[in-house]
Amino acid sequence: MSIEEIVLEAEERMEKSVALLGDQLRGVRTGRANVGLVDSIRVDYYGSPTPLKQMANLSTPEPQQILIRPFDPSAIGDIIKAIQTSDLGLMPNSDGKVVRLNVPSLSVEQRKKLVGRVKDLAEEARVSIRNIRRDANKQADQEQGEKLLTEDDTERCKEEIQTLTKRFEGKVNEVAEKKSAEILEV
Repeated sequence: MSIEEIVLEAEERMEKSVALLGDQLRGVRTGRANVGLVDSIRVDYYGSPTPLKQMANLSTPEPQQILIRPFDPSAIGDIIKAIQTSDLGLMPNSDGKVVRLNVPSLSVEQRKKLVGRVKDLAEEARVSIRNIRRDANKQADQEQGEKLLTEDDTERCKEEIQTLTKRFEGKVNEVAEKKSAEILEV
């Protein structure tokens, strides 16, 4: 592998780590209703776990409410059961056609817990990025051992990988800070 290939592969993997963090943070509750809270809930629909967003139209008609309008009204019972067994802590209300979720305001204590959760998820993403750096550096050393890269090329490759690592750790910090501010916002 050339230096460019090693760096490109590391960059792609780091981008995936940041994207995964974004997906995980979408499911973390803030003070207002957000369809991201429920779109990844899996509903046991005819024996197979199906993401809620594939089964229903999700919207937020009011700042504190999520409206779930299933494409198949017979699935309402399964949707309610899936929401109740999820770790959201929200109670669904149904009129037989739609499911309403009222999202209560968060207490200061709950907000602090959620900010702690955001920090934990961000740290997992940073660890993942550092593991990618380690793998890329190992690949560069291996290429040098096989006489495919010179010592100078290997050092340059490691410097580029370190620059990437710092850039993506910065992105993780930025995303986490933004989400924490959103949670703490009253």
